[in-house]
Amino acid sequence: MKRIKDSVVMKSLLGLMILLVLYSVVVAFIGFRGVTNALLEQYADGAFRTARTAAADVDANRIEEYRGSGGVSEEYLRVWSRLDELCNTQDATFVYVIEPDRTDYGHITFLFSTIHAGSPYTYYEFGYVRETTNDDYKAKYRLLCEGRSERELVIRDKGYIETDAHITAMIPLKDDTGATAAILCVQRQMDALTTARKSFIAKVLAALVMIGFAAFVVQSLYLNRVFLYPVRTITDEANRFARENITVGKKLTERIRNTDEIGQLAESIDSMEDQIKSYVRNLTRITADSERMATELSLASRIQEDMLPNIYPAFPDRHEFDIHASMDPAREVGGDFYNFILVDDDHLALMIADVSGKGVPGALFMMASMILMTNSVRMGRRPGEVLEYTNNVICSRNREQMFITVWLGILEISTGRLTAANAGHEYPVLMRSGGKYELIKDKHGFVIGGMEDMKYREYELILRRGDKLFLYTDGVPEAVDTENRMFGTERMLSALNSDPDAAPRSTIRNVRREMDAFTGSAEQFDDITMLALSYFGPDAEE
Repeated sequence: MKRIKDSVVMKSLLGLMILLVLYSVVVAFIGFRGVTNALLEQYADGAFRTARTAAADVDANRIEEYRGSGGVSEEYLRVWSRLDELCNTQDATFVYVIEPDRTDYGHITFLFSTIHAGSPYTYYEFGYVRETTNDDYKAKYRLLCEGRSERELVIRDKGYIETDAHITAMIPLKDDTGATAAILCVQRQMDALTTARKSFIAKVLAALVMIGFAAFVVQSLYLNRVFLYPVRTITDEANRFARENITVGKKLTERIRNTDEIGQLAESIDSMEDQIKSYVRNLTRITADSERMATELSLASRIQEDMLPNIYPAFPDRHEFDIHASMDPAREVGGDFYNFILVDDDHLALMIADVSGKGVPGALFMMASMILMTNSVRMGRRPGEVLEYTNNVICSRNREQMFITVWLGILEISTGRLTAANAGHEYPVLMRSGGKYELIKDKHGFVIGGMEDMKYREYELILRRGDKLFLYTDGVPEAVDTENRMFGTERMLSALNSDPDAAPRSTIRNVRREMDAFTGSAEQFDDITMLALSYFGPDAEE
């Protein structure tokens, strides 16, 4: 009884609580955003109303006069006094007027600066010059000064800021010619916003606790009444049949009247007991079928191996480069593949890919994908175009929702220019002549088969004489030992750099030797595929 409660009832209750928590999180998030947006809109409206009122007291035609007053003229002090009064009566934190440096908007000069009497901050003195806070402010100053905007709002409630969370409303002060002479700003702290959001979260948490407790009690009573008894009956019968291996006169369906899934389970137990004997009789035939399937899988493995380039040297008459690759499936057949193709006399295409599935489904998907990409490459398409074409074809017929990660590059042999695109695959590894192997953290596009009409960004590498390229699937860094520790990228790089001058075949053997030493007797769970290229340049000797 205790085991049933622990493994079934308590798990059901835990599932219910998780659903309640998720629901509460969603509600809290939506409410949090709603409260925040409503209060921000209220704050912004108030700030802009204050700004427009303040703008009526600052004569944009007299900005030159204010600047030259030194902050002590009668007119200047009259305007400052009015702005200070407005700042305090409208509950603003700051009201100030600035002149941005219009060369690059990197600095601002304060003409007027007032602060609320209850604020702990200090205002800026007349003529004070400071750097513009950030690029966001620069962009907004530019819009206002160039007459492309009549109002701008800055919200600062994240990251490092000098004051508490606040908003700043900004409007241009335009002279009679319509030109922006200065910018008037009103800053307001968001104390009420912060308080309201904390209150909202507290209420949601309190409601969650009360609803969760009530649901826990009700669900416990319900499960004990309608679930535990029939489950215990089914468990006792299953244990009895396992011990005695004989059927009894009164079946479970006669003792359990449930019409739900529990009733279906009881019916299934009865059916299992009836079929167990016939299953034993069929065991010999099933064993024979398994042997036939093993033979067919072995044939499929050989066919897949023949589909991949496996004769080396691959291009014995080409002295500009050397290439080698290997693919070791985790099962009889794998979902990884590689290929290298001489598109023409001056272009070598390299591809390596990893299908999401394993076994026969992954192998079928792998072969179809490789044919699509290979044919597309032979048609002269660029790497990004090949990936886009392959992705759209697969998405149009991908009912099983499988996907592929791909790295595809086309090397211009005569110049060493390598144009590549990455569809969610592992980072390639490059070794410059005389250097060491290092990851190239290229831009990843979306996986092939995930979503139609995806675009894939291309990038270029220039290979020089003596440079080496190493490609691999995730089966290399994610190989695990008996303690479930991963081989990892760092160990892979260490294996590559143990003999950086090695030829491609030896490079792959070095990595595999280090992997085998690390994993020991641990089972291989993923396909392991590697491709290595050494570039000698067009002037290499034959």
